[in-house]
Amino acid sequence: MISYIFLRGKCSGCGTGISIQYPLIEILTGVLSFTVAWHFGYSWQAAGALLLTWGLIALSMIDYHTKLLPDNITLPLLWLGLLFNLFNVYTDLPTAVIGAMAGYLSLWTVYHIFRLITGKEGMGYGDFKLLAVFGAWLGWQLLPLIILLSSFVGAAFGIGLIVFRGRDKNNPIPFGPYIAIAGWIALLWGEQIIKAYLRFALPG
Repeated sequence: MISYIFLRGKCSGCGTGISIQYPLIEILTGVLSFTVAWHFGYSWQAAGALLLTWGLIALSMIDYHTKLLPDNITLPLLWLGLLFNLFNVYTDLPTAVIGAMAGYLSLWTVYHIFRLITGKEGMGYGDFKLLAVFGAWLGWQLLPLIILLSSFVGAAFGIGLIVFRGRDKNNPIPFGPYIAIAGWIALLWGEQIIKAYLRFALPG
């Protein structure tokens, strides 16, 4: 970020302009990392959440530009979540294993039902694996919240792109970044959100 400012957004060697995307991602990474450290404190939870956060940022940007979620990032995150929960860092191991299976199979089922009804593919297999990642880290209990939040976030961004930027509504929008945003929110505040909802929905 500092070098970008001093070099006025240009490469020091050839003078080619550097996209503003790069310093913005650096700022975003710093803000999210600080939030994770502040939330979890000095703990193994913070260490794992930082690794997950950095992986999610990379996956989101790759999916946004290429509509792909590469296995060489997604699958190590899945196994890492199971490894942490082998020691009950976020949840117990059986809950994490069930979460990984439920995360994958839930979107896999939706995908095939949608394809049977419409003859079209509504999402990619990378989305199944990304939801499985959150199941492995957080357990199956938070998966409904992640699916609901990602749908809301995706709808909000999609409508915004159509209204303000004139995006063609028939042009597919990558769903991975919205799953990543929803999962990151659930990582930090998922239990509080569910408890607040239950207090609202079931008063007394």
